[in-house]
Amino acid sequence: MGRQILQDIYDRLYRRFGPQHWWPGQTTFEIIVGAILTQNTNWGNVEKAINNLKRAGLLTPEKLHTLDIAELADLIRLAGYYNIKAARLKSFLNRLFEKFDGNLDRLSNLSTDQLREELLSIKGVGPETADSISLYAFNKPAFTVDAYTARILGRHRLTEPGAGYEDIRMLFESALPQEIQLYNEYHALLVRLGKEYCKTKPLCKGCPLEDLPHDVNPEVY
Repeated sequence: MGRQILQDIYDRLYRRFGPQHWWPGQTTFEIIVGAILTQNTNWGNVEKAINNLKRAGLLTPEKLHTLDIAELADLIRLAGYYNIKAARLKSFLNRLFEKFDGNLDRLSNLSTDQLREELLSIKGVGPETADSISLYAFNKPAFTVDAYTARILGRHRLTEPGAGYEDIRMLFESALPQEIQLYNEYHALLVRLGKEYCKTKPLCKGCPLEDLPHDVNPEVY
């Protein structure tokens, strides 16, 4: 699939929805924490968990690194799967301090490919989380794929059934210029489309992509 159709989709979404102002977060570290906590939960609960950390004065790498994992889990309880996510945060922080002296700038100085490889080697950090951190926290040109992206492209016959994460990521990265702002906005716009129109039970009428060829099969997508 060439650049033209992907650019057309982006233009349609941007005209309809405008800029999405992603990723919500005041600091690089807050964005990283959010990317880890948002796995398998909604953003509203993640915000509440992050606010708990802020109110406790703990939203820094140093303080969370030394914080007892049980206390961390209790503070992020609202994000769901709190014991698992506390362990994932600790895994990230342990790597940050063991290999990069706790310095996020040193981690950021890695190339895009090196950073992705480093993040993926941390227990509990999968491709979507790694690419979200790379793109939104460290401003690297890493296209982030999620379930909405897979569903939208599948329904519009732009990917084969069962296409994996890497297939979809490479589709975008090979067809589009490696521009951080473009990747940032495109992913956010696809999420917006997925939430408002391309749901499990789709609302095709009025969708900005309605006139593009598409199939609707909720059992597959």
